[in-house]
Formats: sequence, structure tokens, C-alpha cells
Amino acid sequence: MKNRLARVCEVIKRELSALFLRDIDFGNLLVTISSVDITPDLKQAHVFISALGTKAEQRRVIELLEHNRVLMQSQMSKRVRIKHTPHLNFHIDEAMERGSRVLNVMNELGLMEIKPNADEEL
Repeated sequence: MKNRLARVCEVIKRELSALFLRDIDFGNLLVTISSVDITPDLKQAHVFISALGTKAEQRRVIELLEHNRVLMQSQMSKRVRIKHTPHLNFHIDEAMERGSRVLNVMNELGLMEIKPNADEEL
């Protein structure tokens, strides 16, 4: 059963990505779907979004997605054949920010040294 949930998550991620490209204008922001988690009953899907920009721009992306949620769910129901079309819940994925903070702290503590690439001239 776990494999089925993983496959459904990947199909939803792929279809939402296509909808993002085709139907939603994010302006000049880079917006990607980092992951999709779905409940075992397939009724709720949590979509984690990475958006490069300020906190205000990230909030605007989530508001835009929430505004277009019904359209995306109806488009997805036509392309993905499952018993119930899941309700989409959008969240900002902060994993990259957390990872960056951890690397900065490790660098400050001297636990890790960030070295320039060999190709770069100093």
C-alpha cells in the first residue's frame, strides 16, 4: 500500500507541475514543487512549494495557489484517475532555508569550511 501512495504522490506532483507551467503566472519568481504528501484515504494532499524570494513573495505565491486551488483540482481530476480527487493544501517548504542555516552555523563554528571551486580564481 505504501508504494501506491508514493506513486499517487508522484503523479500529483507531475500533473501539478504541468498546471503551474501552463495556467499560473508567478511573475519572475522561481516556484517548484518540492514534494507531495497524501493521506492514506487519498482525500488530502499536502503540496510543499519552494519559492525563491522574500517572505512576502512566498506568501503571495501561496495566496495565488489557494485562489486557483479549485481550478487545479478540477483539471487534475480530468487527468488523474483516482476515486476521490484530493483536496490540495499548499505549504512553503522551508527545508532549503533550514539547511542553509545549518551550514552557516557549522561554518561559523569551524566544523566545516566552505572552499571555492577549483575552477574559480581568487
